[in-house]
Amino acid sequence: MKKILFFMAICLVSCAPNKVSVDLIVVNANVYTVNDAFAKASAFAVKDGKFVTVGTTDEINEKYTSLKTINAGGKTITPGLIDAHCHFYGLGLNQQIVDLVGTKSYQEVLDRVQEFQAKNPMEFIRGRGWDQNDWEVKEFPTKMELDALFPNTPVALERVDGHAYLVNQKALDMAGITAKTYVSGGEIVKDNGQITGILVDNPMGMIDAVVPAPNRATQIQALKDAERISLSYGLTTVNDAGLGRSTIELIDSLQQAGALSIRVYAMVSNTPDNLDYYLNKGIVKTEKLNVRSIKVYGDGALGSRGAALMEAYSDKPGHFGAMVTSVDDIQNLVDRIVATDYQMNTHAIGDSANIVVLKAYAKALKGKGDRRWKVEHAQVIAPKDFDYFESGIIPSVQPTHATSDMYWAADRLGTERVKGAYAFKELLQRAGKLALGTDFPVEQVSPFLTFYAAVARKDTDNYPEGGFQMKDALSREETLKGMTIWAAYSNFEENEKGSIEVGKMADFVILSADIMEVPENSIPTMSAEQVFIDGKKVN
Repeated sequence: MKKILFFMAICLVSCAPNKVSVDLIVVNANVYTVNDAFAKASAFAVKDGKFVTVGTTDEINEKYTSLKTINAGGKTITPGLIDAHCHFYGLGLNQQIVDLVGTKSYQEVLDRVQEFQAKNPMEFIRGRGWDQNDWEVKEFPTKMELDALFPNTPVALERVDGHAYLVNQKALDMAGITAKTYVSGGEIVKDNGQITGILVDNPMGMIDAVVPAPNRATQIQALKDAERISLSYGLTTVNDAGLGRSTIELIDSLQQAGALSIRVYAMVSNTPDNLDYYLNKGIVKTEKLNVRSIKVYGDGALGSRGAALMEAYSDKPGHFGAMVTSVDDIQNLVDRIVATDYQMNTHAIGDSANIVVLKAYAKALKGKGDRRWKVEHAQVIAPKDFDYFESGIIPSVQPTHATSDMYWAADRLGTERVKGAYAFKELLQRAGKLALGTDFPVEQVSPFLTFYAAVARKDTDNYPEGGFQMKDALSREETLKGMTIWAAYSNFEENEKGSIEVGKMADFVILSADIMEVPENSIPTMSAEQVFIDGKKVN
């Protein structure tokens, strides 16, 4: 009997087809590969962190075997989502300061600061997230109340867009800011010659210089907090729009040690030391980190009236905003960076800032081949200037900016000029590709809100009926591409990520619903149920 069983076992092994052993098999899925044909599949296999086959469930089961198989039960799978413009490290640091997002009045801001300080005393009180446009009184607050509450403790409360501070007198004194202080590229707001406590753009740097720097433990915790939040939404790559050398090197060390899984495309902050180091060193590339771009600020933000406009603000006669980096300095940076392998990624909100950047780019890039320089935000464009995007310049935009700003954008710009704002479809038609992000923590981290804002052009209360400037809405396919393969392309990474194809990194997300078919109003509440990087579950 034993001999019979032995021979039967030998026969079964010899008769069975030889299967290839892999690390992971996923079957019975609704896979949007986001390849060139935007084809769908139902299964794939992963080995050594990469996709080795993409096809049908029967094909995969017939050819491959694995100790780990996921039966997706028909769930939708997309490539790992990429946020093409965010402040990843900043998000982490924000977890340790006063959260002012969603405040409906200045009094609520003050209440949150007092409550936080009572529970978590800080030697220098920091907060972020207030937006006077969300208040009944839509004017900048003043420092008077902060001076009364915190006469001996410095306070700096950052506006949601990161382009304005509200500070108290103690902070002003520490920074040496008086009514006679002048800093170009921004504004120290005054009323009857007296400082109000509002600093817009470049003057904020004087406060930054006196804020205590976070220690290494705080920095590491910030990065881990940011990763935890980002992974929970299905983000597998984040483009951090402005990092210093020490933070980039800390990210690299954590990734190399296996303490940080998320991939980071690091834009180097435009400082003399950073430029001298990285432009001379050249591109830094590992499997998890890519350092090959310089982040430059062209102007400020529209919400704080710091965006540089060709004509005066419609709601503030005689005020044009300001260039944070002068026109001459922009040109000098363009000339220096184009001589290297680095990409230049420039923040440009107003139509004046955009044309300065676009003209400088176009002149420098002529005949230089595939450089993929980006305009970050590309928010307000004059009608005649969209043509510049046909020359290989990539617009990197944030759809939720449109739905956050739509309530007051026409007040700032007027009814005609606003038509050239948040013009995502127009930009896509000119550029051929569009990289999508959030600018978090300016906006919420959720890529599902990004998707919804791009497609529906509404807020989560279904306002406005019919959508905001729907001529510039994106299709669902265009939006998914903007969050995956086009974002990867903008990073020179389209051959390694951004789609579910053989040979690419096995970064993918199992979603709670079919993002291409679910009713529009259900998109914001979708979730990332499982998230994988290199074929390994990270959330």
